[in-house]
Amino acid sequence: MTLKTLALSATLTLAASISFAGGMVEGVKSMDTANGMVLTDSNGMTQYTFDKDSGGKSMCNGGCAVKWPPLMAADGAVDHDGFTVITRDDGSMQWAHDGWPLYGWINDKAMGDITGDGVGGVWHLARP
Repeated sequence: MTLKTLALSATLTLAASISFAGGMVEGVKSMDTANGMVLTDSNGMTQYTFDKDSGGKSMCNGGCAVKWPPLMAADGAVDHDGFTVITRDDGSMQWAHDGWPLYGWINDKAMGDITGDGVGGVWHLARP
């Protein structure tokens, strides 16, 4: 390998790292809120975790998923750096972080809202 090739390779690797650090994975970002850094969807809406989920499986389906919309993963999405794609009961794909499926909250209306934190004692801010 030439020095130029090594430099180009290092630059591309750094660019990929920055891309994932800033945007995590496609459709997931991080944002500073009144309660610290949280994960958000691509529109800046706060994401939450649910204590009843376990083993990378979502237990929030049906009416629960209406109030707490799952953060859906696009076709072809791949696991990366603590983020995994899980299969929901209906066969659709959802993002999880460190094994915890990610959800929005129907009552959050604007970027940075964190009104779902602590709901029912089982919903928590998803942290990067």
